[in-house]
Amino acid sequence: MSVAPDRVCVVVGRTRHKMVLAELAAAQDRGVKFIEMRLDFFRNAVAFQRLFEHKKCPWIATYRRTADGGRWAGTEEERQTCLRQAIVSGGFDWIDLETDVADSIRRFGKIKRVVSYHNMTETPGDLEERFEKMLKQDADVYKIAVTPQSADDVVRVVKLQQQSPKPAIVFCMGELGFASRFLSLKYGAPWIYAAFNKERGVAPGIPGEEDFRTTYPVRSIDADTQFYGVCGDPVSHSLSPVVHNHLYRRLKVNAFYVPFLVPKGTFEQHVEAFDEVPIAGYSVTIPHKEAAARLAKEPDDAVRLSRAANTLIREAPGEFRGANTDFSAAVESIKAHLAARAKDKDEPVPQLSQLSCLILGAGGVARALAHALHREGTGLTITARTQDRATRLSVELGGCRVLDWQGRNNVHCDIAINCTPVGMHPNVDEMPVHVSFLRPGMAVFDTIYTPETTLLLREAKSRGCHVISGVDLFVRQAAEQIKLFTGKDADIDVMRAIARKALSPITKALEEAAAEGGGAWQA
Repeated sequence: MSVAPDRVCVVVGRTRHKMVLAELAAAQDRGVKFIEMRLDFFRNAVAFQRLFEHKKCPWIATYRRTADGGRWAGTEEERQTCLRQAIVSGGFDWIDLETDVADSIRRFGKIKRVVSYHNMTETPGDLEERFEKMLKQDADVYKIAVTPQSADDVVRVVKLQQQSPKPAIVFCMGELGFASRFLSLKYGAPWIYAAFNKERGVAPGIPGEEDFRTTYPVRSIDADTQFYGVCGDPVSHSLSPVVHNHLYRRLKVNAFYVPFLVPKGTFEQHVEAFDEVPIAGYSVTIPHKEAAARLAKEPDDAVRLSRAANTLIREAPGEFRGANTDFSAAVESIKAHLAARAKDKDEPVPQLSQLSCLILGAGGVARALAHALHREGTGLTITARTQDRATRLSVELGGCRVLDWQGRNNVHCDIAINCTPVGMHPNVDEMPVHVSFLRPGMAVFDTIYTPETTLLLREAKSRGCHVISGVDLFVRQAAEQIKLFTGKDADIDVMRAIARKALSPITKALEEAAAEGGGAWQA
């Protein structure tokens, strides 16, 4: 029988009783079944009985010290007195005790014990020895939360969870360690923590309660769940987790998808470290697509041509098959747009070989699009802030035109494609070209999808251009990835609807800012 009343423990931390009671009521409305009360957040003495009148599910009592990431402002002696009071109050089901005080605060009554260790600065070299000593203490669950400096630290922590002989919750904090929170469930953790409100600063990198309702269906994770993920820097904006996890459930696949923050230059180290877990496959985004291509033992034709991979599928220890789903997805997006446009005008569909295209950028997605369009016979001009990269790409293509970045606004073309991150959330007030570049009748394709309607697309549409959003490219390439990962076909229309729903809060915020007259859409 599980020691946990639910797999998601929602953390409530506010400074006043009135605000705590409001959050408890809201949590009840949302169906929350397990709560950690961060009593260290209270400015004044906690009125236990006032809280217990509103108790509808099991609670953990926690008084966290500042050194452990909490807000306790009093002395250690006072804190331990408060812990004892919480234990004997009769209203809590669990008490969280740090490992250095657990032996001096004895078990009392039916209240269960979490013995914990937090390190807000590092993953100490003696973590395994510390955990071994903790396991000798009187606890129902053992908790370790540390701060990683590298992928190696994260994997050390995941392995500690994997090897624990007793119920334990072992994970890394911060964005670098985000995936470890979910991997802990695969390897036996009884629950995962979530913040009722992420803005409260409850813990670094903690997911919000709403994330478990919209993106991460953790109650389905078991020992056989295959883990996939997206690697990037930045990566927190990615729509991939919400789309992949929704589709895995629709397809009835026992798989789970998480984001991995992988700092630039560390992709190979990350993949090597996590091969011990292992991760079954990766989606790869900025800035790692070229590094992913170098790691692919079995690259497909698109990877060989573009020297960029956005998908890695683990075939054996240390061996990955590489694919570039951007390659075909980009051409499909453009062709679908051209066909719809021609149908509206009752005209023949133009062939890509009849058109000219300006590609802005020379990174991974630009390489895929350039090679795909070159194969279609499209006339290409490439410009990038780093001209050497644009020149090298041109040589690979057999010598297409290369333009200095400063001259990009003077080009006449049928299609302009932004393959740079300029305009991506949160820098939504930026454009990769001047508005004078945008001419009626041309097609403008922005590979960015956060937000879907970037400033570039908004300005292009207002000037009579035809626009293609990054959402179409995203869902097409993601559908191919899901096929590669699971062997099953994904419904692109369903994926598009999921992506747009996930993007709607960003879109709404931008529209509200624009309506106020000083928002992000101002050039």
